[in-house]
Amino acid sequence: MTTTEATPPGRRTTVAKAPAHQASLIVKGADATGIVAAIISRLSERGANIVSLDQYSDDPQDGTFFQRAVFGLDGLRAALPGIRSALDELAREYGLTYTLRDMSVPKRVAIFASKSDHCLLDLLWRHRQSQLPVSIVMVVSNHPDTAEDVRGFGIPFFHVPSMGPDKSAAEAEHLRLLRGNVDFVVLARYMQILSADLIEQVGVPIINIHHSFLPAFIGAGPYAKAKERGVKLVGATAHYVTPDLDEGPIIEQDVVRVTHADTTSDLARRGADVERAVLSRAVLWHAEDRVIRDGNHTIVFT
Repeated sequence: MTTTEATPPGRRTTVAKAPAHQASLIVKGADATGIVAAIISRLSERGANIVSLDQYSDDPQDGTFFQRAVFGLDGLRAALPGIRSALDELAREYGLTYTLRDMSVPKRVAIFASKSDHCLLDLLWRHRQSQLPVSIVMVVSNHPDTAEDVRGFGIPFFHVPSMGPDKSAAEAEHLRLLRGNVDFVVLARYMQILSADLIEQVGVPIINIHHSFLPAFIGAGPYAKAKERGVKLVGATAHYVTPDLDEGPIIEQDVVRVTHADTTSDLARRGADVERAVLSRAVLWHAEDRVIRDGNHTIVFT
């Protein structure tokens, strides 16, 4: 069922790396006086140097507090257990949740694609140019069309057919490939609907690119529908995948202006440009821990 295209001999992939000895800290919880000072104090007591600090409260009175901090510290890996212990104490005191990550270790991502290759190849190119701080561990497709292109980037390619109403065999293979091997998944115009069971069992964030401002023009032939409606803008939306189709938390959106003179092909071409840009930004921001999910919303520190 699955065809693997291994990395060609002598071919090496490159990964954009964050500076050594830097970590990201994401904090979320009920807003309260003194949180920012307490966080900075816990880090500075252990010799950490704050490189960047972004924060947001959705309501100063009884609202929710969100913060992203990047800090540097020589001997970071050895110091992380002590920092976590201090943050655990802080989390209990203020009722916070947090994540702490060594940014020199890139997140592992699997890209799912179908026949349309513009988003897939754009991500692979940006990765090769060290513009995305991730490790692309595999590309999975329900069609073999892009196998040669993917192999040229030195990325393993897996062909997993998914035909007919019963997707159970394909999803079982997806789980076998993904489980324990990835930190998130990107659907780069993957034209199959993921079941709620698969989404739950994968257990990592899944980012999708949609060819419009949601929920407009859902289904096949979106640009033909847009032409029929005489739209003046075409756009794209990158969002996290949930069991509710195309209704997950939005990460990024953008549009480009079009006119009555644009053909359906023109709209598709210009829409593809927007899709590439929006998806690459969403992947970058997720990889750099710039996106905090809060219910069906996101806080994005760009």
